[in-house]
Amino acid sequence: MKLIFRCGGAYAVGSVLVFGTVMASPACAQADADQAEEAETEIVVQATRTGRRVQDEPIRVDVINREEIEEKLLMRPGNIAMLVSETPGVRVQTTSPALGAANVRIQGLKGRYTQILADGLPLYGGQTPSIGLLQIPPTDLGQVEIIKGAASALYGPSALGGVINLVSRRPASEPQGELLLNATSRDGQDVTGYVAAPLSSTLSASLTAGYDRQSRQDLNDDGWADMPGYERFTVRPRLFLDAADGTKALLTFGAMAEQRDGGTMPGANAPDGSPFAQTLRSRRYDLGLTAETPLEGIGTLHLRASGVTQSHRHVFGNTMEKDRHRTAFAEASIGGKAGATTWLAGAAVQLDDYRSEALSAFDYSYAVPALFVQGEQELADRLTLAGSLRWDAHSDYGSHASPRLAALYRPGPWTIRASLGRGFYAPTPFVEETEANGLARLLPYGKLKAEIADSASIDFGYASGPFEANLSLFASNIDHAQQLQMVDADHVTLINADGVTRTRGAEVLLRYRWRALSLTGSYVHVAASEPDPDGPGRRIVPLTPRDSAGLVGMWEKEGRGRFGVEAYYTGRQMLDDNPYRTRSKPYVQLGAMGELILGKVSLFLNAENLLNVRQTKYDPLVLPRRAATGAWTVDAWAPTDGFVLNGGVRFRFGG
Repeated sequence: MKLIFRCGGAYAVGSVLVFGTVMASPACAQADADQAEEAETEIVVQATRTGRRVQDEPIRVDVINREEIEEKLLMRPGNIAMLVSETPGVRVQTTSPALGAANVRIQGLKGRYTQILADGLPLYGGQTPSIGLLQIPPTDLGQVEIIKGAASALYGPSALGGVINLVSRRPASEPQGELLLNATSRDGQDVTGYVAAPLSSTLSASLTAGYDRQSRQDLNDDGWADMPGYERFTVRPRLFLDAADGTKALLTFGAMAEQRDGGTMPGANAPDGSPFAQTLRSRRYDLGLTAETPLEGIGTLHLRASGVTQSHRHVFGNTMEKDRHRTAFAEASIGGKAGATTWLAGAAVQLDDYRSEALSAFDYSYAVPALFVQGEQELADRLTLAGSLRWDAHSDYGSHASPRLAALYRPGPWTIRASLGRGFYAPTPFVEETEANGLARLLPYGKLKAEIADSASIDFGYASGPFEANLSLFASNIDHAQQLQMVDADHVTLINADGVTRTRGAEVLLRYRWRALSLTGSYVHVAASEPDPDGPGRRIVPLTPRDSAGLVGMWEKEGRGRFGVEAYYTGRQMLDDNPYRTRSKPYVQLGAMGELILGKVSLFLNAENLLNVRQTKYDPLVLPRRAATGAWTVDAWAPTDGFVLNGGVRFRFGG
């Protein structure tokens, strides 16, 4: 059983971890008698819809709790990239070195297959843009839930590779707040604030706001920005209802405005002798609602609805592309429990709309109504089976059924989970290359087929005393995968792969705790291959490290502070359209962070990439000639920012 102890205003994991389900800090991670008197609080996951305790879920869910979020908040206050990137099997891949855009790859699958949700709502769009990961602040997150593998049975076609659900932080019973000020050695600054308070016996509210900026940097003096400059404002108020009859609701609104600048530096030129500005102006507004109320004698009624509009103005040299993305979503379901059976059934509809001012040939409007059912059956004290089935009627790509089966078996100190699922993905003009370089060089393409994925995984976990271990084996096949194909030196088009994209891999995770000290090691092996879009045969999927590993040590003392060190190894990656090399070099990144707590004030310092690993130390970033996609840079296979030091102060107010 997992015990969650209240430590210094945040929840931290103690006692036994159900391995493969929670990524947690070592705060209060000792099962001493004095801690046994602390209050117990269960971690309940929302991403699987049933609201079960994480250790009871047949579907594997990795949970990053609030304590871990607070640690990463001190390292990267402006976005969630670092927060999710240090979860084994999850890789944050830079898709545009010019603008710093990045997406999330789960178990070797492309980032477009990962659905990012906020409280179960697509508040960042039906297909989250690559830049979206860098525009989400972690300040007001209570926990992060990650489902790996095809999750279309739960969330439809955008969740082919997995789901990252960002769960909001709930206000406490008394007013509280915090203010964080951060600065970096690369001339970056962050200011984030959070306030929350009860408004009545049933209503409470929170407000999160932030300002983040970074100066454009040319670290190797070649005239091209290795770090983009940006300035961003975010604000998100939330209203919470918790009525005496069991009715609960969350209403949220979000607004974000950002300007990003990359490309050539002032006065510099690209290799063709002309300056090449690359900029992106983003605006996003969203509104979301989740609610549930008990229905006497039946179960619980769940309602979810959201709407989001995003507008972008891209500049690529002399070309400007303006576009607008809109997503509307609504869902109703009823769920309940009868003896050992938990069930849920519902209907949903999602509308996705894209409009381009200059390239209307790529406009699309999708309507996807859906029906879904899921159930879980406890067959014995140690065995639970779960199944879900979703039917989506896509307006352009037809009807698809997405099933998923899962099983949980817990003999003694062991936890064994198995999962098998199928999902589909509706093609759009946006793959990594077109998101990074625009649509101007993309030729109109014919009718594409929906991508179909089958995924399977099995997890073996063991926990005894201070030691925990987990081994995960995973595999996926994607049929009709969308690929970019070069037509000539200045144009590309989209095709369906002539064959299956195969991914096989394994994750190993080890953790040992002793009093206030925690040591965690991880290793991930991925073997991914796909049909070669430019010729017969197959190739290794580019930018997919075959081997990666991490080692993290953390010491933490309640009310005094924390200190941690980390080392991450990234193995070789196959590269595509890189004139300087066909395979990347392996590299190691080292980091260290510390926080000193002085009552309601804490001081923190964090050092990233102590070895100053930087891609431009090996090869140029800029291509000698502009690529067919429109890119002026090679793909990013290593850090482009090198060593970065950041530090600041955090103030806490109230309870």
